[in-house]
Amino acid sequence: MAEQKTKRKSGLISHGIAAQNRKARFDYTIKGTVEAGMVLKGPEVKSLRHGRATLTEAWAGERDGEMWLFNAYIPEYQGGVLSRFEPRAPRKLLLKHRQINELLGAVKRDGATLVPLQIHFNDRGRAKVLLGLAEGRKKADKRHAIAARDWQRDKARLLRNKG
Repeated sequence: MAEQKTKRKSGLISHGIAAQNRKARFDYTIKGTVEAGMVLKGPEVKSLRHGRATLTEAWAGERDGEMWLFNAYIPEYQGGVLSRFEPRAPRKLLLKHRQINELLGAVKRDGATLVPLQIHFNDRGRAKVLLGLAEGRKKADKRHAIAARDWQRDKARLLRNKG
């Protein structure tokens, strides 16, 4: 997926990433990703456009044959709107039945987890969530990832200083 640039206009995100779960890529090995739409209310979209959402403790799962995003924090919009909403309310994800069946099959069969990696706005201005089909990492795997990341940083520093 091509990287999306964040365009800010007076503090608002018009296109690009509204929230990102950076710790998920460290705690889990991501096997695949799926982009899903979200059912949101107007004030929730406005709050997302301000970039205040948090996905660190969020997860996706099934309820009554539909996919839902649980424990994602979208704070209340402070723009004087009258309708209030629960910041950690479950939000319905919009996926095709075939995609839902594939994801649930992988979760049941392989013991994988559905982790939201980011919430972004597409070119049409619609809020989308990028779900990762993930497998948990053990402590040794995390240490290996830290060592590899540090080596890449040191290697880049050495090459930059040498040339």
